[in-house]
Amino acid sequence: MTYADLGARLNVSREAARALARRRRLPRSRSAGGKAVVSVDLTTLRYTPRPRRARRTDPIDASLARIEAVKIEVFKAEIARLEEVATAYRVVFERERERADRLAIELTQAAAETTAANAWATRLEDEVAVLRSGRRPGGGIAGQAALRLGHLAAAIVRSDRAARR
Repeated sequence: MTYADLGARLNVSREAARALARRRRLPRSRSAGGKAVVSVDLTTLRYTPRPRRARRTDPIDASLARIEAVKIEVFKAEIARLEEVATAYRVVFERERERADRLAIELTQAAAETTAANAWATRLEDEVAVLRSGRRPGGGIAGQAALRLGHLAAAIVRSDRAARR
């Protein structure tokens, strides 16, 4: 029988069967197919495979392995903590960015209102200058002053309303 057949019968690997045949000096030969065959009488062969022995571990290696396992757990905990901190900072960043966007919009509106107010102020200054000079054609100074005063009051009311918006 071949080493593979012997191993199957004895419930061991092919290499273990080959080693057993060499140890027991069983007669071996080659078959016509070129495979090695062993002549063995299974009734006389008393063989029980030994249980595998566990390798003895070096205490230093075992200690180093435990230390590495503890380090790995510590690093995993630190990574989890840092991920939580990063998430918290991200939330704060998003909130501040939204706040900055709102402030930028408010600043743009305030700049537009300031520009409008400056335009109204320039117009009012021009009207006051015209009233002071009294050189408008088409009427007396008193009539023109009353008319301009009414326009001035209306312009002030309009600018006040525009500023409140």
